[in-house]
Amino acid sequence: MHVERFGHGGQPVLLIHGFPTSSFLWRAIAPRLAESGHTALAIDLLGYGESDRPLDGDYSIAAQAEHIDRVMTALRIPRAAIVGIDAGGGVAQRLAVTRPTRVGALMLINSVGFDECPARDVKVVQRETARFTFRLTRGMLGAAQLLRRVLEGSVADRERMPARLVARYLAPYVGSEGVMHLLSVARALRAEDVADLALRTIAVPTTIVWGEADQWLDSGMGERLQGAIPGSVLVKLPGVARLVPEESPETLTQLIDELVRRGT
Repeated sequence: MHVERFGHGGQPVLLIHGFPTSSFLWRAIAPRLAESGHTALAIDLLGYGESDRPLDGDYSIAAQAEHIDRVMTALRIPRAAIVGIDAGGGVAQRLAVTRPTRVGALMLINSVGFDECPARDVKVVQRETARFTFRLTRGMLGAAQLLRRVLEGSVADRERMPARLVARYLAPYVGSEGVMHLLSVARALRAEDVADLALRTIAVPTTIVWGEADQWLDSGMGERLQGAIPGSVLVKLPGVARLVPEESPETLTQLIDELVRRGT
C-alpha cells in the first residue's frame, strides 16, 4: 500500500480517500497539516492510486480497515487521528469500531453509512457499465466515460474540476484493464460492511463534516451519523459538495487541526 508522509513529530493524522479518488485528493491538506506541526499520512487504499491491485484482492470496506491496521503496525503508529471521506469514511467508521485503540480522533467527511453504501455515484458507474457492456468486453470504453460525470458531480463549482484534473484522477484507470479494475473496486463496496456497526461505542472526539451540495448521498446522512456517535459535532459547509478537500481546503485543514488538538 502506497503512503505519502508529510512532516515529522506531533500527532499522526491518517487521511483516507474514497471512490474513485486516491491520496492525490489530500495534496492541499497534508502539507498544511505538516506546517501545523502534525504528521500527515495520505494512504492509497488497496486497489487505488499507486497501491497494488492484486487480481484476488479484497477491496471491501471491511478489508480496507484491516489493511490500514497493518499499515499502522508497519509504520509503528499505535494511534492516530483518522480522517475519511466518502467510502473512506466507511473505512474510518469500521476502524473506530473494530480497532478502537487505533483511533485517537475521528473525522467523517460526506461519509457513507448505515444502509447508504455504496453511494449513488457508484450506482451510476454500475448502470453505465450495464449500458456499455458490449464495448467494455472489447476494450473500447475508457474510464473517462464512466467517471467524468461522477467527478464533476462531486464538486459544487465545476471550475474546481477542470478537464486536466479529471484526467489526473482517471490516470490509474487508463486502458481496458484499468476500467475492469475500476468496476471490481466499485463492486466491492457493500452495505453490510457499515450497516450494523455499533457507532455508539465510539468514544473519541468526532467531527462530521458535510458539504451540503453533495448529490450522491442523502442530505440527512450527517445528522444520522451525529445522532449515532455520542458527543460528535456536525459542521455543515454550504456551497460545497462531496470533495471538500478540493473546494474548501483551508476550512477543512482548520477543522482537522482543531479535532487533532481535542484528541490529544
